[in-house]
Amino acid sequence: MPKSIPFHLIKGTAAFSFRFREKAVDGPSVSLLEKQHNRIMLQFSFLLLLSLVPPLEAKDNGNTTFTSLPFKMRLPDSVRPLHYDLLIHPNLTFLNFTGSVQIQLEVRQETKHIFLNSKNLHISRALLLGSRHPHLLKLQESEHFEQIALSSESLTFTRGLHVIQLDFSANLSDTFHGFYKGTYTTRSGQVRALASTQFEPTHARAAFPCFDEPAFKANFSIRLRREPRHISISNMPKLKTVELAGGLLEDHYDVTVKMSTYLVAFIVCDFLSISKRSQHGVEISVYTVPEKISQAEYALNTAVTLLDFYDDYFDIPYPLPKQDLAAIPDFQSGAMENWGLTTYRESGLLFDPERSSTSDKLGITKVIAHELAHQWFGNLVTMQWWNDLWLNEGFAKFMEFVSVNITYPELQVNDYFLEKCFTAMGVDSLSSSHPISTPVENPAQIREMFDDVSYQKGACVLNMLRDFLTPEAFKMGIIRYLKNHSYQNTVNADLWYSLTNICQSDDLDSGRLKTDGFCSDSKSRTSASKWYMDDDLNVKAIMDTWTLQEGFPIISVEVKGREVYLKQERYLKGADPAKNSSFLWQVPLTYITSSSSSVQRFLLKHRKDVLYLPAEVEWIKFNVDMRGYYIVHYEAGGWDALIRQLQQNHTVFSGNDRASLIHNIFQLVSIGKVPLDKALSLSLYLRCETEIMPVTQGFSELVPLYKLMEKRDMAALEHQLKSYLMNLFQRLINAQRWSDEGSVSERILRNYLLLFACVRRYGPSVQTAQELFQKWKESDGKMRLPADVRLVVYTEGARTEEGWDFLLEKYRQTLYPSEKSQIKAALSYSPLADKLKWLIERGLEGDILKTHELPSLVISVSKNPQAYKLAWDFLRTNWQKLVKKFDLGSSSISRMVVGVTNQYSTREKLVEVQSFFSSLEQGMGAGLRSVQQALENIEENIRWMDKNVPLLTDWLNNHST
Repeated sequence: MPKSIPFHLIKGTAAFSFRFREKAVDGPSVSLLEKQHNRIMLQFSFLLLLSLVPPLEAKDNGNTTFTSLPFKMRLPDSVRPLHYDLLIHPNLTFLNFTGSVQIQLEVRQETKHIFLNSKNLHISRALLLGSRHPHLLKLQESEHFEQIALSSESLTFTRGLHVIQLDFSANLSDTFHGFYKGTYTTRSGQVRALASTQFEPTHARAAFPCFDEPAFKANFSIRLRREPRHISISNMPKLKTVELAGGLLEDHYDVTVKMSTYLVAFIVCDFLSISKRSQHGVEISVYTVPEKISQAEYALNTAVTLLDFYDDYFDIPYPLPKQDLAAIPDFQSGAMENWGLTTYRESGLLFDPERSSTSDKLGITKVIAHELAHQWFGNLVTMQWWNDLWLNEGFAKFMEFVSVNITYPELQVNDYFLEKCFTAMGVDSLSSSHPISTPVENPAQIREMFDDVSYQKGACVLNMLRDFLTPEAFKMGIIRYLKNHSYQNTVNADLWYSLTNICQSDDLDSGRLKTDGFCSDSKSRTSASKWYMDDDLNVKAIMDTWTLQEGFPIISVEVKGREVYLKQERYLKGADPAKNSSFLWQVPLTYITSSSSSVQRFLLKHRKDVLYLPAEVEWIKFNVDMRGYYIVHYEAGGWDALIRQLQQNHTVFSGNDRASLIHNIFQLVSIGKVPLDKALSLSLYLRCETEIMPVTQGFSELVPLYKLMEKRDMAALEHQLKSYLMNLFQRLINAQRWSDEGSVSERILRNYLLLFACVRRYGPSVQTAQELFQKWKESDGKMRLPADVRLVVYTEGARTEEGWDFLLEKYRQTLYPSEKSQIKAALSYSPLADKLKWLIERGLEGDILKTHELPSLVISVSKNPQAYKLAWDFLRTNWQKLVKKFDLGSSSISRMVVGVTNQYSTREKLVEVQSFFSSLEQGMGAGLRSVQQALENIEENIRWMDKNVPLLTDWLNNHST
């Protein structure tokens, strides 16, 4: 990191101005709290004057040394922070910042050193306050552990309260984490700067010295200095603004609730906002760059609706007086749940009714629901350590579906939950997977926890548990969990305890839980909740099998008369079955039969078991609506019976059941349990399918097969398979209208089908798309295209150089994030490889395409049959730059590693990928879990092709039309 600029060189005389004129620019009249702040400020004026001596480099500073002091990755628990008084002054001209923090500490055990986190900060002064004269402390630093140690030869930190002060400076980060710089361009071409934060998981330490672990919760008093042309925003409401010498302003914010450092947030920018008050009296605001404020209304109304919903659902009032949502122009993550100031990508927050698609609306609603759920799950109650990240992310992912399903039923959000479980299983079926709760220590390992296992699998096992316990009991349990652990940190077992013996809870006696009569109403206890009759039910024992071991089970089912023989084993691709012998789950099974659509339940605790039916049946279908996180294999003619039923009348099964049958049978092909021709025979029924989940799951299983062939010399088989797919869905494609009519799922499916038809060069669709693009182009982009088919039209236009260039110019000009996203996708689908090479290279520069968009662009190009080699070459050539920008172990890096390579299926490519990653140093990615996933995916592709290409060829020859 570049050397920081010393305090005395900061623009505007000094970084800190001490001639405090107590003139309130805005805010209420001077209160007792303000007077306390004034006294603190006067104290700071003396102490900070000491810090204006120009700091020297660490190697020359007698107070800072690099030492062999026994640092450890985790901070000791013997010293805990209680309160931070934090002053930050970013300079958006020189792109650096200065700051000072006073930390009130509780020393629980006498010590010679105080350890805390710091990364890339130049600390000019460390003081112990509280006595008549401040005591200068010696500072020792470990870059590897991202820590500093404070000490003095003449004193010992005794048990009790102490206050330390550290003055520091640094450059604004040019990454997407810590306190980092961002820019946006106005319609007139002016480039404007801002500074914002992204601290999760371990980057608060790059903005100020702190105890940067989730269990070290504290209160924060934050002050931000700025120029008058900017505003500042932070977690809490602003109390007042004070004018300082030199024309600077200082915003004083109310003290936060007790929270973890990763939830602290502050922004200095020139945004505008719109506001609205919720039914519960919370002031909700949406902040955007000025020219995009007209796109903020949907997010504002949605946030009001969802925050009120959570307030009522959890029976716990939202504890802050305000909730801000800010759209950040440069933002790596999808969004961040900072308490009281959630931050988002612009595309994740801004909506325009004329230009944004139905898919955009669904995505924005879900991401707001996710971040607001975190205000309870994650912020109010926080995991003890990052090994249990899923307690935050799995719950927020789960609750986004629960909340949106209730508040916006027209969005049909439940149609998309299954896909999350299928995605998780794709990762969880590999040897490189990990338990939901798994040990992590260093920052790179922690960042790797932000993956599909923590988010998607976490949500899916919670959904399974909710179905098992009943929604009413599950809701009561999670409310009990939140109320018992508010402002605290938890581990897995705390959740399981809260979900056990709910109706015998002490919380009922104390009136803390509203049960709505559930525990006293015997009619509530149906067969769906028969566990109430089982005194031995142990939620912890059940759920430990899902959270403390990786993977998931395959349940083999064999029906013999009225007896159903069950067997469980781990589903694992490409490994020695003997390695799976120790895995055992407690599986909440559900099933329906040809004789009864009533859902039956059975808890499978053993490796093998038998259940008895009241009468013989033609077929049995387990895992109803795929609410359980397991797949099912039907032995001895079981699959044949289900396939016959699908062909005769597929609507006997729900859309989710049909999607799960498609998914399960193709997963069984991968491990040799079912021959490919049987899975393909099941797919034939799709000619009659119309619902989004089964249709998209059919595509999800079949499209990757020909994508493997596109990267090998297999043109004849590739085209034969593509023709089969077109034949399957041609009737459904022909039924699509080029409009925005229909339900949400119908509109999203329309985009999916028409895009597939055009990419496959289906004549009628291609002709319509070309005509629409030509008209749109002739209008200079002013003609309104139906939002749900705009991507299809753009994709067709991007096939020619003239069309591609026109789209790129519109990309540069548009102020609508949804339009930018669609144009970017269309450009990446183009067969013009030279254009794509230029575009991804510009993405690294960030001048045309924002750099945070680069990972998705690179992955999209890697799927392009004309340009996929560009993506792998780009990843290898620019690996060090990408790691520096996006951070080792981040989801951006992981998604690129897996996404760029997961369609390779030759031994030559396997060796190439292995060679590249093995040549890296450990600290540059050689040991990443995503690298192991990528290699396993390629190995699995090789096995699949070796075994199934002859079968596929024969089957297609026999079923060609």
